[in-house]
Order: sequence, then C-alpha cells, then structure tokens
Amino acid sequence: MTAASRMPDHPAPPLVCVRDLVTHFPVRSGLFARVTDHVRAVDGVSFDIAPGETLGLVGESGCGKTTVGRTILGLVRAASGSVMFEGSDVLGARGRELREHRKNMQIIFQDPAGSLNPRMRVWQIVTEPLRIFGLARTRSDLRARAATLLDRCGMPSSVIDRYPHEFSGGQRQRIGIARALSINPHFIICDEPTSALDVSVQAQIINLLKDLQRDLHLSYLFISHDMAVIGHMCSRIAVMKAGKIVEVGAREQIIHDPQHEYTKTLLAAVPRPVPRRAG
Repeated sequence: MTAASRMPDHPAPPLVCVRDLVTHFPVRSGLFARVTDHVRAVDGVSFDIAPGETLGLVGESGCGKTTVGRTILGLVRAASGSVMFEGSDVLGARGRELREHRKNMQIIFQDPAGSLNPRMRVWQIVTEPLRIFGLARTRSDLRARAATLLDRCGMPSSVIDRYPHEFSGGQRQRIGIARALSINPHFIICDEPTSALDVSVQAQIINLLKDLQRDLHLSYLFISHDMAVIGHMCSRIAVMKAGKIVEVGAREQIIHDPQHEYTKTLLAAVPRPVPRRAG
C-alpha cells in the first residue's frame, strides 16, 4: 500500500452535515384556503457528505429527495433539524453569511430547458451567478469567463451568443453545469441532472461530472430515481422512501447486499441486458 492510498489517521470533517431534517408543506382546504394539515415531505433525514465525495440520494418520485436538496440550499424552509456546511449553520445564517454559503453551494436542475432563460444569450446565462453575487466585471470579462467555462464543459466558445432553444437537451445541460461552476462552488446538488436525457447522453454527462469533480475537488449530492445511474456516479448511496432514509451505505454494499426491502425493489427495477440466444 502506498502512502497516497492509505487513509489518513484523522479523516477530514464532513463538508455537509445534515441532522434530523424535517420539512413540512401545508395542506389547505375550504373557502378561505386555511391550513388544515401538514405533509412531512422530509421526515428526520440525517447524512454527511465528505470533501470530494458523491452521495447518491435515490428513491421514487414524491419520496422527498428533491425537497432535501432544496432545503439544504435554503430554497425551502425547514421545520426543524440542522444543516452544517463547512462547519457553519446554514439554516440559521443571515445576511452576508447566508450569501457566502449560497455562493459555495450550487444546483444543477433536472430540466435543462426549463432552467435556462430563453431570452438570455448563453454567455449571459453562464455568468448570471457572477452578477447576482456582485462579482461581475466588464462585459468582455464575462464573455471570456463564459467561453472558458463552456470549454471546460465540452461546449465550443463560439456558441456564447446563441439562445437555449438552439441546443439539444444534453448541450443545454452542459450550459447549466457551466453556470453552476461560474462562482467556483465547493458543493453542488445535482437534482436528477440526467433523467430528461437519452441514455447515451446520460453517460456523457455523468463522465463530465466525474471529470469536474476530480479536477475541481467538488462534492456532490446526486439525486435520482434511477439506481443504475446512482450506481455509476456515487461512492455512497442513501435510499429514501416517504420522507425518510431507510438505508445508507457504500455503493458496493447497497447494490450487492441490500438490507431493506425497498432498496431491493429499486434494484429489481433496473433493466438488465437480455442474453442472446445461441445459434
């Protein structure tokens, strides 16, 4: 065993630490739409993500996995629990501290078409976070930054003046990834980033995300309903059902020795190649 392959005596603390996270959505009824009940979309979820790690969060539609990601980012308000990012409380952050957290945490959305402003040119879309966080410089600087980011994501710099409708789904997702990278985040939530894409394009996007993680030392929370995609992308897997995490473990353990019946059901739904008949 080489020195590089040995585990450190004192592992680095988690980059993201989620504890007992609960997120409610109100149920309204009656003429005046009064709140009569609450749905627990996220019900006591806990997990850690180490620096440079990809944690897969997998479950069927409606299980609450997307709400977990949005709650971590502060896009949805938590009812209780805690989210620590780089040792600081995210849910209790305000003002400058909250802006700093949001600068270091970005999201890649499921629908690349719906997440890109159709009225903006590609260079404006990619550099939008720089303007939001007050990091924009001159127009020429922004265009140059957009070209660099697009090139890193496998898109030619010549497309910076085009509009989203001129691209395929995979190309639009690359633009969305370039936008997420624009302010050099440490942590990215990938919310079903391949589910709207053809299988061949899915593989390209997964490989791109892996390359970016290696080169930029990124950490991911990778959300998907597809156990096959999760298995290719993630080093650890958390299985979510009805707002709760029912099983979590290393990829090999979850895929080859699942303990929970729901995990077994998700694995059984993964398509397998049909053997060719002899002759």
